[in-house]
Amino acid sequence: MKESPLMIKSKEFALDVIKVCKELRLAKCESALINQFLRSGTSIGANIREAFYAHGKADFIAKLQIALKECSETEYWIELLLESGYYNDKTILEKCTEIKRILIASINTAKENAK
Repeated sequence: MKESPLMIKSKEFALDVIKVCKELRLAKCESALINQFLRSGTSIGANIREAFYAHGKADFIAKLQIALKECSETEYWIELLLESGYYNDKTILEKCTEIKRILIASINTAKENAK
C-alpha cells in the first residue's frame, strides 16, 4: 500500500516527538509531561495507520477521529512545554497544527463521501 501524505507526515511528527522527548529528558523536564506528550504524539500516526486498514467507512472515520483527539491532546502538551519554558522551538506546534488541519479535512471529506 502506498503511504498517504497524512501517514507520512504523522510518522515524521512521531519521530520529531521522540527526539524532543530525548531533549526534554536531558533538560530534566517533568517526566509526567514527557510521558503524556510521547504517548499522545506517537498515537496520532498509529491511529491514522489503523484507519487505512479499517473495516468500512464508519470505522475509517472513527479511527481518524481518535487520531484528531490525540492530535488535540498533543497540541495541549506542546503548549504547556512552550509556555513553561521547557521547550522553545515552535516548529513542533506548527507541525501538529498542520496534521490537525489535514485530519479535520479528511474526516469531513470521508463523512461527505459516506452519504
